[in-house]
Amino acid sequence: MIIEITEKNLAGHEWIGLDAVVIASTDPGRVGKKGRIVGETKNTVVLESDSREIVLPKKEVKLEIEWKEKKYTLDLKEWCFRPEDRIKALVKKKK
Repeated sequence: MIIEITEKNLAGHEWIGLDAVVIASTDPGRVGKKGRIVGETKNTVVLESDSREIVLPKKEVKLEIEWKEKKYTLDLKEWCFRPEDRIKALVKKKK
């Protein structure tokens, strides 16, 4: 069963493979960086851009994710969890 990505459930989906742009950051030099998400840890997301990897601290960035010609905003500071624990956090947050 495939569940469609929406603004409400994006945090519970796999992020690797999604295209993203940094739209806000505590470090202005990161704003505008874009690429494909190729890795994630509890505290970081890794974008691949022009065969280069950019490691972004989750606590410091907001990303705009594009999926099927729709754009979604993802504030990563709310999702400082191991990737496998994000779904649990999403369920708790809804309660």
